[in-house]
Amino acid sequence: MTAIHGNPGEIHELASYEVRPEALTEVLAAIHEFVGYVRANEAGALRYEVWQEEEYPTRFVHIFVWRDEEANRIHGESAAVKKFAGILYPKCLAPVQFVTYKQVDANAAFRRV
Repeated sequence: MTAIHGNPGEIHELASYEVRPEALTEVLAAIHEFVGYVRANEAGALRYEVWQEEEYPTRFVHIFVWRDEEANRIHGESAAVKKFAGILYPKCLAPVQFVTYKQVDANAAFRRV
């Protein structure tokens, strides 16, 4: 069986953080608005998912796959990122942790534009 890998040049990242409990409703609203923006405006965001822990609902992980460095740069410089960070960062218990990964394999491929 052939392994599923990301395409050369793709950037695979995770971001994780925890927010104060009293900020949860506001952060969830900001996540939905932000991901809606990414979905509608950033074709270079091949995958952008946000996951919330069931047992600890104030903990989140964002999964990103960028087509290339340019797509990542466009995202990082957008007004939407600045707005989201302005809402999220003050409500975090610690700085957001960003980690870049190399895709080793998967059970299915996702849409690549």
